[in-house]
Amino acid sequence: MNTDPLIRVENLTVGFASRAGAMLPVLRNIDLTVHRGEAVGLVGESGSGKSTLALAAMGYLKTGLKVMGGTAHFREHDMFALARPALEQLRGGKIALIPQNSGQSLTPTIRIGRQLTEALRLHSQLPATDHARRVVELLKQVRLPEPGVILQRYPHELSGGQQQRVAIAMALAGEPDALLLDEPTTGLDVTTQAHILELLRELNQQTGTAMLYVSHDLGAIARVCDRVVVLYAGEVVLEGSTRQVLLDPVHPYAKGLLASIPKISDPRLPAALAGRPPAPGGAGDGCAFVSRCAIAEDRCRQGRPELLSLPSGERTRCHFHDKTALLPSAGATTATVRTAAGADSPALVLDELCISYARPSLLDQLLGRRPNVPHTVDRIAVRVARGETIGLVGESGSGKSTILKAVAGLLTPVSGSIEFGQDEVLEQNVDHRSPDHLRRIQLVFQNPDESLNPRHTVAEILAQPLKLYFGLAGDALHQRSVALLEQVRLGGHYLDRLPSQMSGGEKQRVAIARAFAANPDVVLCDEVTSALDVSVQAAVLALLNDLKRDKGTTYLFVSHDLAVVRALSDRVAVLYQGRLCEIGPAAEVYASPSHPYTAVLLGAVLEPVPDRPPVLLADDVVELAPAAKGCTFQRRCPYKLGDLCESTLPPWQETPSGHAIRCHIPRHELVERERRQLPTAGNHGHS
Repeated sequence: MNTDPLIRVENLTVGFASRAGAMLPVLRNIDLTVHRGEAVGLVGESGSGKSTLALAAMGYLKTGLKVMGGTAHFREHDMFALARPALEQLRGGKIALIPQNSGQSLTPTIRIGRQLTEALRLHSQLPATDHARRVVELLKQVRLPEPGVILQRYPHELSGGQQQRVAIAMALAGEPDALLLDEPTTGLDVTTQAHILELLRELNQQTGTAMLYVSHDLGAIARVCDRVVVLYAGEVVLEGSTRQVLLDPVHPYAKGLLASIPKISDPRLPAALAGRPPAPGGAGDGCAFVSRCAIAEDRCRQGRPELLSLPSGERTRCHFHDKTALLPSAGATTATVRTAAGADSPALVLDELCISYARPSLLDQLLGRRPNVPHTVDRIAVRVARGETIGLVGESGSGKSTILKAVAGLLTPVSGSIEFGQDEVLEQNVDHRSPDHLRRIQLVFQNPDESLNPRHTVAEILAQPLKLYFGLAGDALHQRSVALLEQVRLGGHYLDRLPSQMSGGEKQRVAIARAFAANPDVVLCDEVTSALDVSVQAAVLALLNDLKRDKGTTYLFVSHDLAVVRALSDRVAVLYQGRLCEIGPAAEVYASPSHPYTAVLLGAVLEPVPDRPPVLLADDVVELAPAAKGCTFQRRCPYKLGDLCESTLPPWQETPSGHAIRCHIPRHELVERERRQLPTAGNHGHS
């Protein structure tokens, strides 16, 4: 490895001016290096400064932020001293960014092929005659199927996982020396994430591309990174090799983060770290973590710890780092409220629900017929009991979010019905639903930018449902808004902020608070924890569980994080290409996955343990449409039975407990095969 770092940040302090004119730091005295061929992970809670630091490394600061001291260099270039033309030539070329939300790097009105061609024109030396060939190579490099089809599509016609792969391809167009990755696999399903992380490892190892990887997913960090830097309240509190930090952390904060992670083998909710980080400028003179630390003493309140270099090679900012080993390795967990399926009156009944995005051609409209294409979601029949949580799992494009949007009235089903309560059939379109139905069914989106008005403050965002449904005003409105923010671990000081002034995790918490402001009966959760750090995620899961216990709230819970689904769900429904292939009690589905597709999902789960690769049971294939006949999963199934699976729809096999799978292979044979492939329940996801 070259001894000269590719990225070098020295004593960097970044802050913003308060209303009183004082400069409040969001990054404090940061030192960071990344060498060629090295992958460094930045971890910490939302608002800890991870993304700010990564963007600063490429000479970019969000509006309102200023450099208060220090430098950021890429090779010999001082990124904050470069003229704009030179800076723009470096960005996207030699140093490229893959953002958290792929939609931020894709123009919605331009086809994918044209966008990739534009990236090549701006950031590569290839002649224009080679652009078409290189675009296809880039799509193949990120393992997208049928490049010719993808090139002609608009971003909204691709799944979230496909969009993220295109964003990675765009970043690779200039053959960069360094990649800055800001939550690049957030929101991706477990199999897509596992394969993309394998792709990133290959790029890192084969091309020597340096990576600065921002993530709250410690499983992803364990898979990709050589070294980990832990940030808290804008400063480095721990730095060391991935193995050292994840297996034997010498800072209480890092140990608390690890204890907040839900486990695929444990059905209980993890415990979140108590309290929350200080606001910018509010850390005081002592240790920033002192109010949340179980081993803090007076010395911690009186003086800020130095960043000590230990004989092991780690650096830690803690007066009592040698006592960290005395802290428990796992947080105290709480049992999830479980509801027996069907024990109560139904909250929702999905009856043979079919949904399609296909639009009829002019000829179809004239003849009054429907397009002859497979439905996006086909014949979904699920009964959800009042107070029950059903987790919907599956890869991107499996129809999970589509089902939620239909229940919310944002999509009109082709056929089937949605019953609400005992005997109320919901109007298919949200415009025709009663105000009471609108209040009682709330949807929280995967991407909070889709639901938060960028021109409204948090106070205005929360006031809308509180005024509309309950007529609150004045002090009552303010008090209720603050209480909602406290529930999602934000404080009243967020009321004056705009969405652009918050991190992705903070925006998601505001979206959750707004949904619960309506006091709903049914909450449709579409990846509501995907943008949250592990500690805040644990707190939000506990909140959802408490509301379920206290108010009987019903959830349809969509998530790619199978450990989160297990921690919260009573039952799990597994979807592939819009078809239901397994449904049953969460404990049974996770203990002995019967359907081959469920085994594929569980095998790809990553845990924060270095050197443990996922068990990839199926090829990295993104199917654009389901098979015309036979089993939907036939083209990727590791146990395919030939003509039978290709030609005949599998039958349902059901146990007395309600655990059902749709497969030709007898259940007991599947369980035995998967027992040999997958590890035991206590260590799911690794060989």
